[in-house]
Amino acid sequence: MTPRLPTPHGRRVAAAFAALLAAAAAQADGGRRMPANVPMAYSQECGACHVVYPPALLPAASWRRQMAGLDKHYGSDASIDTASAQQIGAWLQAHAGTYKRVREEPPQDRITRAAWFARKHDGIDSASWRLPAVKSAANCNACHPGAERGDYEDDAVRMPAGATTNRWRFWRHD
Repeated sequence: MTPRLPTPHGRRVAAAFAALLAAAAAQADGGRRMPANVPMAYSQECGACHVVYPPALLPAASWRRQMAGLDKHYGSDASIDTASAQQIGAWLQAHAGTYKRVREEPPQDRITRAAWFARKHDGIDSASWRLPAVKSAANCNACHPGAERGDYEDDAVRMPAGATTNRWRFWRHD
């Protein structure tokens, strides 16, 4: 039997289906990855002190309060110029989390106090958070080498030397 070549209509349908699959794959993580259009001000200002968190890790209301309280940002004065604050704030609002696990505003608007964060990290020994290589639960890069890109996949986790967990023994230790 000779294979049939797809018709122009068939090729358009296949292309549309492929595009749909690609879009679904991109959203399979609930939009938690870092958007492609990260403002330079966000990377420079926020990234100077901590990992630049993907905005989808918090709901819009939490980001709004974060930006309104930069003068008392978790014990530090993180004030920035008005234009940068407006640009960053608008971008955070546009990309804030809307999926199920981040609809709930975490205590003190801390990602590390969110219920989903606690569930994902409940097996980490408390002493592991205080290791020199980790310092705190907010230092995502300590275990998630792809954190800057918003890649928090379990199979990419690298536990620092000395860190202990009572679950997910497949994690690689450095």
